[in-house]
Amino acid sequence: MKGYVYAGGGTAIDRDDIVGIFDMDNTSWSHLTRKFLSRAERDGRVVNAAEDLPRSFLLCGDGNVILTQPTAATLVRRLEDRERTYG
Repeated sequence: MKGYVYAGGGTAIDRDDIVGIFDMDNTSWSHLTRKFLSRAERDGRVVNAAEDLPRSFLLCGDGNVILTQPTAATLVRRLEDRERTYG
């Protein structure tokens, strides 16, 4: 059974496509992360699903980056809840 994680802003991500979930506050201080996000944006691979300032971002297997309003902890909890419920 395919599962999806709601990322906010009307965007749902296939859980199998999620490579990583990152907290913006903990990762954006790194110049490497800022460079990565800048390049992804320049290449048109950033989707802004946040209705306000993003708190986290998802990295997908296709290289797309999804900016989200929910915290990384909330997104991880949604993944774990879905796993417990549907296996």
